[in-house]
Amino acid sequence: MSIIRFAFPALALAAGLGAAPQALAASASASTSAAPPASANCCAIVELRRYVTYPGTRDTLVRLFEDRFIESQEALGIRVIAQFRDLNEPDHFTWVRGFSDMEARRKALTDFYLGSPVWQANRNAANATLYDNDDVLLLHPAAPGSGFAYDPARRAPPGATAAPDSFVVAQVYSFAQPVAAEFTEFFDRELMPLFERHGAQVLARLVTDKSRNTFERLPVREDVNVYVWFARFANRAAYDSYRAQLGEDTRWRGELFARLRKQLQRPPEVLMLTPTARSQLR
Repeated sequence: MSIIRFAFPALALAAGLGAAPQALAASASASTSAAPPASANCCAIVELRRYVTYPGTRDTLVRLFEDRFIESQEALGIRVIAQFRDLNEPDHFTWVRGFSDMEARRKALTDFYLGSPVWQANRNAANATLYDNDDVLLLHPAAPGSGFAYDPARRAPPGATAAPDSFVVAQVYSFAQPVAAEFTEFFDRELMPLFERHGAQVLARLVTDKSRNTFERLPVREDVNVYVWFARFANRAAYDSYRAQLGEDTRWRGELFARLRKQLQRPPEVLMLTPTARSQLR
């Protein structure tokens, strides 16, 4: 476990957690520049970060993150793509951020964790909620055009508290070796059209990036080879309908599921995620 606890001088919080949204927004965005541009295919490098919070503190972390750590990261070139509550894990907070390349990641993370006054003022409050923040996958798009779309205009403004109805599912496929191009082609040609025909809106397809970690204070999982895909549904009922239709598909049951499972090191890991109020992906 490697919660970030740098030895900075103590700094008073710019505003309490119960402060008015206007004050929180001012604190978080004091150093921000203009909103980053929209992109149809965001980010050559993506982090999928899964945090375990102490029981009963996840919502505290969500509020703090959305009040303080979105605009302050994006001002430094980080793209905060999504934040989620994990439906099956009441103490898990999952989020996704992206970078243009590994050098940009190094610079942005150095600037944020070693130089951002917003992080320095709020890091102790964030760290107090975290039991473990080591489950981090470093990824890149599996194929040209398979990354996340990014449009900060979709994000609700500071102070928003109403979460969208949408439902996001991420599946993590694990392999004994680096993901082969043949699997990516198999997914794009055979599996993705099937999933979309039954109601999934596939958002991104990503694979493990084997680059050296350029910000070692934040470890990433280096012992894995994964293919991760994200899909959106209008709501939980739409996802349940998708699952039912998939279960009735004779080609899925008779051929494709078996072909998929034979290639995997273990059964797929399924993350059932609900976007938070200010998630850009919603």
